[in-house]
Amino acid sequence: MNLFEEIKNKLSHEFIDIVEWLDNTNDTIVYRFERYQNEIKNGAKLIVREGQTAVFISEGQLADVFTPGTYTLDTKNLPILTTLKGWKYGFNSPFKAEVYFVNTHLFTDEKWGTKNPFMLSDERFGLVEIRAFGTYSFRINDAGKFVVDIVGTDGHFTNYEVNEHLKSLIVTRFTDTVGEANLPIELYAANATELSETCKEVMQPEFDRVGIELEKFYIENVSMPEELKKEIFEYSRLDKLDMTKLAQFKAAKAMEAAAKNEGGTAGAGMGMGMGFVLAQQMGGLMGQTGVQQSQQNAMVPPPMPTQVMYHYAVNNQQMGPVSLDRLKELFASRTINKDSLVWKQGMANWSSLKDVEELKAFLGGSTPPPLPIA
Repeated sequence: MNLFEEIKNKLSHEFIDIVEWLDNTNDTIVYRFERYQNEIKNGAKLIVREGQTAVFISEGQLADVFTPGTYTLDTKNLPILTTLKGWKYGFNSPFKAEVYFVNTHLFTDEKWGTKNPFMLSDERFGLVEIRAFGTYSFRINDAGKFVVDIVGTDGHFTNYEVNEHLKSLIVTRFTDTVGEANLPIELYAANATELSETCKEVMQPEFDRVGIELEKFYIENVSMPEELKKEIFEYSRLDKLDMTKLAQFKAAKAMEAAAKNEGGTAGAGMGMGMGFVLAQQMGGLMGQTGVQQSQQNAMVPPPMPTQVMYHYAVNNQQMGPVSLDRLKELFASRTINKDSLVWKQGMANWSSLKDVEELKAFLGGSTPPPLPIA
């Protein structure tokens, strides 16, 4: 550039007396108004539109912040800048300041997610890996703080740049919150709404420190490995079903399927075997009918033995009552453990399973008494 073009450029910029920004993008958060040597003419007009805030930076310091409106730039509305400059006689010449326009409208449907799975400890399944993703929305609520702490000297700060910073913050606080929640692993997806609200409350102070308001935060999905899902489904089914009835049902279905296999030798044998067993049972019943009828009036059966029933605690909630066999199944499926509290009629207080004499057999490793001395 020759001397004439430089002077022409300087004069054309110096006499432009309107400072404004018309946003023609959807992702710009901060735009620096470019001026020749950052000079602004005394008495220039500043136009700040709705959804914008104008931030003045002078010599690296925050000078003034302007909300939507039209302003005449003189000592009446730039007292802070005047103090920084030390001007005693007002603006008699162009002054230098960087002007940053900050987009303050709501940015919606921003994506977040865990790049890698993170570990959680579950009482029943041990260490498990889960992933999560969702959306959030935010707005700039303190433009001065945001420009000073985040933007710096970047003349065109986009949505992508701030999202990279926010996503790292979100994932860190999300994993901390989920870890402290200490929920059973299958309940994270079922309680996504409550967990989202909790995460938002935890994250908001971090956003406030850089002048950002976290408007909404959503957890859309919490996923885990497929083999863990299958294990959880099986576990939930076993916890609800009567194991004795389940075994009888499966045995009946297996025999029915074998009996239908008429083309195979094994199926025919199974069908005949079932017939023999059924015939024996019917014969036995018929043979015993007369004896039973003759003895019915002579004998009265003794009363049925009373079965001891147990109550147990899971996640500080009282469950039961259940039989000894059912309690053993719950122990085998890791619903309860040696430290779980149990109670039966006759006990003064709840006790740990390992401290109840008849339940110690669940733990295994019983040691026989010493042999008698000959």
